[in-house]
Amino acid sequence: MSNPKRPRDINQLAKSIVDLSTGEEADPDEGKDPAAVALGRKGGLKGGKARAANMTAEERSEAARKAAKARWNKPSSSN
Repeated sequence: MSNPKRPRDINQLAKSIVDLSTGEEADPDEGKDPAAVALGRKGGLKGGKARAANMTAEERSEAARKAAKARWNKPSSSN
């Protein structure tokens, strides 16, 4: 049994705890088209690699530089 992600809202968290304890856990993929779920997963596995393969070395370098700058320019959470 996998551990589902717990909601941040206190009311939703309480309901999920009750559902888990009573065995009435809802299927997270309920109501989704299985074919669409499979296709989405396949695309997610190859997205970054496919994008990098289509970029030149200079474009990859620029993307990495931009990502690093965004990481370092984040405001500090400890105020």
